[in-house]
Amino acid sequence: MLLRAFAKVNYALEVLGRRPDGYHDIRSVMQSVSLTDEVEIERGGKGFELRVEPEGTEIGPPEKNTVYRAWTVLRNLTGEDFPVRVRLRKRIPAGAGLAGGSADAAAALVGLSALFGLRLDEKEVRGLGVRVGADVPFCLTGGTALGEGVGEVLAPLPAPPAHHLVIARPERGADTGAVYRLHDELAAKPGDSAQPVVEALRAGDLSALARSIGNDLAPVTEKLVPEVGVLRERLLGLGALGAAMTGSGTAVYGIFESEADARAAAGRVSVPLVEVCVPVSAGVELVLDG
Repeated sequence: MLLRAFAKVNYALEVLGRRPDGYHDIRSVMQSVSLTDEVEIERGGKGFELRVEPEGTEIGPPEKNTVYRAWTVLRNLTGEDFPVRVRLRKRIPAGAGLAGGSADAAAALVGLSALFGLRLDEKEVRGLGVRVGADVPFCLTGGTALGEGVGEVLAPLPAPPAHHLVIARPERGADTGAVYRLHDELAAKPGDSAQPVVEALRAGDLSALARSIGNDLAPVTEKLVPEVGVLRERLLGLGALGAAMTGSGTAVYGIFESEADARAAAGRVSVPLVEVCVPVSAGVELVLDG
């Protein structure tokens, strides 16, 4: 079984406060984009086997890998072993705020459920997803949504007007935990980007959307990785209608009306990752069901 796992950007991200469980309540407008990982799953072997491509891609300790954790929550739910071999082809970088790990986990939950004939409804799968990561429920459904709680309480929104995004990430990533800790230490106040973004989406107004995008964590991440702010200003200087950091960073995206303008700008940005993407309506796509 072969699945595509779509990255996401945050058109808006407001951090409302720290919860007793250590997580943070947020209000965020999230959008799936056409940058993808591929997750290939087949029966066989013993237990869980994972191969990552390209070789040497950094995904952290195996026991913390989100695909492994997705397999674990299904195994714990059913009591079955689910012997599988998983090949993960990475294009979404870690430490970028693009929800690559969450997207991979969402694809694994969908693929494993189908491969082993588990009859889980959408609510059950989303409940399992949030055990793996706060972004996993969104990555399961994808499209355009307002996320509240830790991001798991989702309300669908109208798809944005057609546009292209230049997604760029500097050399350095950022640790999500460190970003949120610094945010708490600075006692930063919540912004107000979500409602204007929602209104722009409902009006189908690309210019208003581009003017409204924002991220409460951007000033914090820029203290840790100043290149983030430099990159955002660079995209604006290259003609982006608006530019913002996504998630806890360090990837930044710029909104462009035309593909030609987006590709011209991307060609003038010198960082390790530069991608031209479009919004998509799915979080996970089944490519091949063998």
